[in-house]
Amino acid sequence: MIQGKKTSVCITGASRGLGKALTIDFLKRGYRVFAVTRHPEQLQEEVEAHPKDLQLIPADICLPEGREQVKAALKDAPPLSILIHNAATLVYRPFAELSEAELRRCYEVNVFAPFLLTQVLMPLMKETHILSISSVGGVQGSLKFGGLSAYSSSKAALNCLTEMWQEEYKASNLSFNCLALGSVETEMFKTAFPGVQAAARAEEMAAYIANFAESAGKLIKGKIISVSSTSP
Repeated sequence: MIQGKKTSVCITGASRGLGKALTIDFLKRGYRVFAVTRHPEQLQEEVEAHPKDLQLIPADICLPEGREQVKAALKDAPPLSILIHNAATLVYRPFAELSEAELRRCYEVNVFAPFLLTQVLMPLMKETHILSISSVGGVQGSLKFGGLSAYSSSKAALNCLTEMWQEEYKASNLSFNCLALGSVETEMFKTAFPGVQAAARAEEMAAYIANFAESAGKLIKGKIISVSSTSP
């Protein structure tokens, strides 16, 4: 963050796991944090500790009214320097058993919501780093896992969307990037892989993401970057 200048960051899916860790990390860095969540009660302790710097936006960004709530909250905020599309859902089910409702829900949260929220917020973003949190499972040629056809394919769509955003706004001061993460110790990971040890703690990954979001936007644009300790 620019020394002495209060700027803001908006984080979706901010109330637990990686989103909550990001919220706490950015508060420590001195940002005004706008935390978008459907479960605001899970951030009450942080609100009490940072009443002036943390604003909860209790909205469902899969709905038009939820996206308008976010826009209204940010309209008179300090300049939005970072937008992090972190909200996600994971369906772990064999392809043949995956329901249409589960498939649609996965794409609504992981693709349609960031797509449409970015559209809504575009008038408010002048020099913003728009950072999407993806999965290494959505990267071509990476190791794939059965049961994640909906999740991994939705993250692949988010990766491509990042490249398209940057192409359309290459003449602007906006930066679009995507971090395709490996395993992170969150509730979502534990649900998909019970008993498996994740490679990184949520706090460790949040610090990496925050550093990248703060410093990389001017030099790195339109890239999908794998953040994983394994190969491929």
